[in-house]
Amino acid sequence: MEQRWASSHMPGQHGRLAVVTGANSGLGFEIAQALATRGASIVLAVRDVHKGGLAARRIAEAVADAGITVQRLDLTSLDSVRDAAEELRSTHPTIDLLINNAGVMHTPKQRTRDGFELQFGTNHLGHFALTGLLLDKMLPVPGSRVVTVSSIGHRYRSRIDFDDLHAERSYTRVAAYSRSKLANLMFTYELQRRLSSRNTTIAVAAHPGAANTDLMRNLPSPLRALVPVVAPLFTQSPAMGALPTLRAATDPRVVGGQYYGPDRFFESRGHPTLVESSAQSHDTAVQRRLWAVSEQLTGVEFPV
Repeated sequence: MEQRWASSHMPGQHGRLAVVTGANSGLGFEIAQALATRGASIVLAVRDVHKGGLAARRIAEAVADAGITVQRLDLTSLDSVRDAAEELRSTHPTIDLLINNAGVMHTPKQRTRDGFELQFGTNHLGHFALTGLLLDKMLPVPGSRVVTVSSIGHRYRSRIDFDDLHAERSYTRVAAYSRSKLANLMFTYELQRRLSSRNTTIAVAAHPGAANTDLMRNLPSPLRALVPVVAPLFTQSPAMGALPTLRAATDPRVVGGQYYGPDRFFESRGHPTLVESSAQSHDTAVQRRLWAVSEQLTGVEFPV
């Protein structure tokens, strides 16, 4: 039986640079702090630089000699994504880890600044563009990884409807979130296929299970009312929710195209293990079409 993986199993990360999106709170903060504890230099890529600065100070107080910087990144704006990528490119000759963690969940119907449905635009298209703009800083680095955070929600009421990607005809919070998380997985699998001829960079996915973070605030009212009742049984702390991503980012045994999540209660909680995504997520024709559409919508082409 496999030993249950914990943060203590992370190898040293000295000399590595990790860019973590959404790192000022919740899962992103836990991921960034754990990597800093192991010696990595961290870029907190966040929308609110004031909150990012507070998070950086908290990490610095907990981790002696931590190398922490803050980078403004608003995934709802392609202009902001491009500006952030340009600043990161000019500051860092190489990047070892890109952790696409930031996201929104179950929001009311809204648009990004570029007119995309908010959840699809933020969770998928923003990270797609950021990855494409930074990837050439990763390709020369042996052991570099792109880790994208999906969700167990990718299975529910989810499909990629190319005729209504931005939910102009029909919108439900749950379906829109699920579609964005399915897109995260399809992006990972297609990116790994494009990277497979190289021996340096891999693409991996992870999900946190039912982590009790601020994302819960947008749950539908009936579900939100149940949270205090079911939380002790079916949810877990942000620190535990961060473990699948940390394993995907650091475990030497990880292989490109894998997917990690918790090992208990239908993947809602527990220690990280290799898990399976839905059959739909492995549809290569849809993956390739989604990639082409994402390039068209963002104007970002990948160097692979």
